[in-house]
Amino acid sequence: MVWTSLSHAFILFALCLIQVSTGTLRTIMIARGKRIWAALLGFAEVSLWVIGVSQVIGHLDTPWNVLGYSAGYVAGTMLGMWLESRLALGYVNVDIVSPTRGAEIAQKVRQAGFGATQLPAQGRSGPVQLVGVVVSRKQVAHLLRLVNEIDGASFVTIKEARQVIHGYPAALK
Repeated sequence: MVWTSLSHAFILFALCLIQVSTGTLRTIMIARGKRIWAALLGFAEVSLWVIGVSQVIGHLDTPWNVLGYSAGYVAGTMLGMWLESRLALGYVNVDIVSPTRGAEIAQKVRQAGFGATQLPAQGRSGPVQLVGVVVSRKQVAHLLRLVNEIDGASFVTIKEARQVIHGYPAALK
């Protein structure tokens, strides 16, 4: 009896783990405008949810089911976040602000195959150079290494880009 209860709890754990991580990926697809993927993942997510919740509610006399499902929710959240970071889908806008080395950063970034837009700007302490780059999320670490080689004190911001239309070809690879 105990082994049966624990095996049901483990099944509910696994079910919820998959359901919640699928929900995380669905949310990412919505944010990226991938409607078909979001719909398919939503179908899978809600199907798993109905099965899991019906088993928990149908067996409330077994606290192991509730614990298994709840632990699966926590683990699914962590797994979904990990998957999202590994997939690194989409593009980001990287803005690099350097008081004196903007031209050098832009040149190095271009030599590495990225497109870079360099603009003069005014910072709190005076003139600065703003270098804007659009890259895939998978390329961010490489870009940041390039920037840090030239100006480790540069100010960098990274913003999600919902959609990229045209632009320098390397950014779209």
